[in-house]
Amino acid sequence: MPSKPVGTEVVDLNSLAKQRRDALPEPTTYNLFDVTFTLPPIKALPFELQERVGDLDNTVGVLKDILGADKVKEMYAAGFTFGDLELIAQEWQKRSGVEPGESQASAAS
Repeated sequence: MPSKPVGTEVVDLNSLAKQRRDALPEPTTYNLFDVTFTLPPIKALPFELQERVGDLDNTVGVLKDILGADKVKEMYAAGFTFGDLELIAQEWQKRSGVEPGESQASAAS
């Protein structure tokens, strides 16, 4: 019986990827200290952003990419603290269906 050559099967993931994307929760709008902002589900972020989401050294950069520099300036003006950012991150994870501490980058490894 001839063996099947390795690596010849192609698995088309397009329909599965679409199903997963369609099943994501809607973006959530938050309000903190009269600053209103909307965050998409974490798993809907472009791959290049997901790599940076868990990087505490780049929290502001990620927020600027998602919300825009003007909204981040509004957060500064409202007096947001690191603790407030932690609260935002926790709620964002929860409403995105991501377990606290779950690394998005590790899903690819």
